[in-house]
Amino acid sequence: MRRVRLTPLELQLMDILWRLGEAAVREVQEAIPDKKRPAYTTVQTILNRMEEKGAVRKTRKIGNAWIFEPAINRKRTHERLIDDFLDLFGGSATPVVSHLIESGKLTLEDLKAIEERLGREEE
Repeated sequence: MRRVRLTPLELQLMDILWRLGEAAVREVQEAIPDKKRPAYTTVQTILNRMEEKGAVRKTRKIGNAWIFEPAINRKRTHERLIDDFLDLFGGSATPVVSHLIESGKLTLEDLKAIEERLGREEE
């Protein structure tokens, strides 16, 4: 699978498509909160660029509207984003985890889930 780099707005549109499964430009645009909603033509342009990148594909046309669906997997995309982020720290997760602990963003439930996951991998 080709490595696709996405901008924050493209990721937002992907999250919408992952949630909806497939959607027309208007549906994607209307799923963005009013305060941050870009123009219809902006969403249309971004989706077309994402199609060129291989992130989405057109499935069919209804009237004048193309229906788009994700062409990339959410889990794999998030894994790549995390790997790219960790590369900024020389590949080490320690500074990130330290910050999450110090800021209170890593909860006890998170730690329990991590511990459980590590326990399963040891088996």
